[in-house]
Amino acid sequence: MKIKLPIVGIGASAGGLEAYESFFKAMPADNGMAFVLVSHLDPTHISLLPELIGKQTKMKVLQVEDGQKLLPNHVYIIPPNKNLNLLNGILYLLELPKSRGFNLPIDNFFRSLAQDQGPNAIGIILSGTGTDGTLGIKEIKGEMGMVMVQDETSAKYDGMPKSAIATGLADYILPVDKMPDQIMKYVGHAADLQTKTILRIDEDTFQKALHKIFILLRSQTRHDFSNYKENTICRRIERQMHVHQITDINDYVRYLQNNRKAVYTLFKDFLIGVTGFFRDKEAFETLKDRCLIPLLKDKPQDDRIRIWVAGCSSGEEAYSMAILIQECMEIIGRHCEVQIFGTDIDEDAINFARSGLYPLSISSDISPERLKRYFVMDNNHYKVNKSIREMLVFAIQNIIKDPPFTKLDLLSCRNLLIYLNPEVQKKLFPLFHYSLKEKGILFLGTSESIGQATDLFTIQDKKWKIFHRQSNLSVLHPILPFSMDTLHDNSVETGPVMQKVTAEVNNLRLVESILAQSDTPPCVIIDEKHNIVYVHGRTGRYLEPAIGKVSVNILEMARPGLKNVLAAIIRKVENQKHPVVHKDLEIQENGGFVKVDLVVKPLQEVGPMCDLIMVVFRESKVADRQIKSGTPPKIEALTKMEHELQYTRENLQTTIEELETSNEELKSTNEELQSTNEELQSTNEELETSKEELQSLNEESATVNAELQSRIDDLSKINNDMKNLLDSTQIATIFLDIDFGIRRFTQKTTELIPLSDADIGRPISHFATEFKDVNLVEYAKRVLKNLVMIEEDAQTHDNRFFKIRVLPYRTIRNVIDGVVITFEDITRIKKNEQKLRRLATVITDSNDAITLQDFNGNIMAWNKGAQKMYGYTEDEALKMNVFDMIPEEKRQETETIMGTLKKGKQVKTFNTRRKTKDGKVLDVLLAVTVLKDTTGNPEGIATTERHINHA
Repeated sequence: MKIKLPIVGIGASAGGLEAYESFFKAMPADNGMAFVLVSHLDPTHISLLPELIGKQTKMKVLQVEDGQKLLPNHVYIIPPNKNLNLLNGILYLLELPKSRGFNLPIDNFFRSLAQDQGPNAIGIILSGTGTDGTLGIKEIKGEMGMVMVQDETSAKYDGMPKSAIATGLADYILPVDKMPDQIMKYVGHAADLQTKTILRIDEDTFQKALHKIFILLRSQTRHDFSNYKENTICRRIERQMHVHQITDINDYVRYLQNNRKAVYTLFKDFLIGVTGFFRDKEAFETLKDRCLIPLLKDKPQDDRIRIWVAGCSSGEEAYSMAILIQECMEIIGRHCEVQIFGTDIDEDAINFARSGLYPLSISSDISPERLKRYFVMDNNHYKVNKSIREMLVFAIQNIIKDPPFTKLDLLSCRNLLIYLNPEVQKKLFPLFHYSLKEKGILFLGTSESIGQATDLFTIQDKKWKIFHRQSNLSVLHPILPFSMDTLHDNSVETGPVMQKVTAEVNNLRLVESILAQSDTPPCVIIDEKHNIVYVHGRTGRYLEPAIGKVSVNILEMARPGLKNVLAAIIRKVENQKHPVVHKDLEIQENGGFVKVDLVVKPLQEVGPMCDLIMVVFRESKVADRQIKSGTPPKIEALTKMEHELQYTRENLQTTIEELETSNEELKSTNEELQSTNEELQSTNEELETSKEELQSLNEESATVNAELQSRIDDLSKINNDMKNLLDSTQIATIFLDIDFGIRRFTQKTTELIPLSDADIGRPISHFATEFKDVNLVEYAKRVLKNLVMIEEDAQTHDNRFFKIRVLPYRTIRNVIDGVVITFEDITRIKKNEQKLRRLATVITDSNDAITLQDFNGNIMAWNKGAQKMYGYTEDEALKMNVFDMIPEEKRQETETIMGTLKKGKQVKTFNTRRKTKDGKVLDVLLAVTVLKDTTGNPEGIATTERHINHA
């Protein structure tokens, strides 16, 4: 089985040179991998990285050329002013949209690497400022590749490593010199697994191990993954086993049992989802034009639109939806109140989404116009602006078991269903139908479909999976394990609890079950914001609806005499985490008083509900303060005054406690001011960091200077080589500058022009030459004017001949900076030409027919004697073949002779026949000579033909 070439993408910026050098010093040359280095380079300067890295490794180091195929044991470096992409293991270069600004070459290449190589991709983040690479490693992890990050302490600049580590996606966080060893182990283990997977064991054993993993995950994270697609789960488990170099799944189960952190890492790996702003841009544009604008047009002014983004991950799609809605409202000129609920099972992802802070690299997904309008710069991040952020509520929710949102205009559930098994998908579509309003919109991912739920939804756009809820059906109840009473309770849905979408609903059912089986007095359950989430028994004597806007806050609903004491007790319980009892509290009711014992306690006994508090109203034995018959008025008044005094004391105590709370809040405010001061100090430190970065640039400049000095040494060697080359050619050469001053000359030149080293810089016009009627300055001027080479033959006073060539002197950057003049001695050639000319005259004027032919009989030359004998002109003959002139009876003889001549053998003069132009047949005496090239190989024949006149 062919093992796929491991491709390692390495991204770095400031401080990256040192990291690269450390990495390749420790990496063996024969490693079987291809390395692609992507750095932030000055687009206007030639990169020295290939040469610098080449000094640290025996691998071949190349600057990438367009269309270059990756090979093992090679290092490829991105050139300046280019983006680098990978397709089928071949690198392609693209022009940058702009030379400077937020170009993100690392994210761009990592995304391409992930899409091309999938699980085979390896991404490494080294020293650098900013956040380039963060989105790229998300893409790599989404395709189940491996991610390695330089640890912050060893990085010269920790911006890029810190941003990458914050994603929680790094498989290894190591110093640079430790990375090569770990990569070698990882790749070696991958090679061992090419032909085997965890599924290649006994099926029963595998299923038991898989269920044990589900149990470990559920016990630690409270999430059940048994409803997820088994193949997806297995790939994630295999990937984690690969990271830890474990080959047996039972060994991995034991590893998870002994390592809680590994369980959490596996949990996070299951939740990895590739997302981004406006993912599938055409899908969002289709949704905007075909669905959202018509939806908003049908809405009355200031009406409400409700949207649920299920499985929102880190929030990019939810914010994209908010931006899209805002743009739609502006297009149609209508304002609506927008409520967008973003939910996900991953608490870290939800917290990230709530912050609204995203790396600078999102600029590759969002247009500059949208960035400028909907985001603000915040400490090397983009922050979603307030108007968009206020549209959204983010909450943790398990779509399989937690109650859904209802009365929705749009439900977006993209790329979540692909991870769930078909049975769960089948149950979710009735839930989606229930959650949506009539004609509500269902927006799925491009790889998802509604399956058999065609009776619930109709297709709006087949390509981008946009559906409308069918309204000609009776209400269908979702087939998921939660109470339908909860679903139909609109007060719960529209209250603060549903806006949080907490996972406490199931726990409240447990409380309900406990209270139903006990004789607990009337009580209520409140959350951390003092909102009532559950009522047991009749509490009307103690609580009543507040005047004005509907509220479920217990302090706003408390009857006179209860509010202040209750607030103080709740605060005490929240701080001390143990029950508090207040006896004989008088509460006004219908002109009288009710005396109760107030019990407030946290629900610690039900674990996950530790933030909830139970308030119990236990009525005292003396339940009625109405005047009894026979009671003396004075005693009654005295008793009432005593109670009022007690009540006043309690109120005073409550007021004191509230004052203490206010003092604590003031202290908290002071701490916030101190925090602000610390942030200002942090800003100052960032300025200091910028200063340090400039210092780093100076140090890099020193490195470049050292490299330039090395280049100067190389140039000196090249100059020496060139001098020896020019001298060895024995061709006189002189270099002139733009003003025709002497720049350089070869020693051979002194035979023609009296020059010495002291003459460098002097004008060529100051010197006489050995030539007759030659003006070198005029030649040079014509060349500089026309930029065309001049070539002339010249004769010296001692009758030697030279070919003078004058051509422009061009620099590497194709700038004209003078002229070059060469003098080639052609005296021998001239003499040979004279001899050949005399010989040619003899041949041309001969009365005999003289021809040149190749071995196929094609005529190459034809003299006047041939023209006179056969009647064909030279132009006619050069288009003919000698066989056109040979009678049929002589063809075989001629072919035999040609074969002999082709072997280089000579033949004696012989008699034969030829046809003339007018059809006559002549008897001719034919002498043939074989022509040979300079290496002695036959290349043609020469013939001398004479007419035999028998008369």
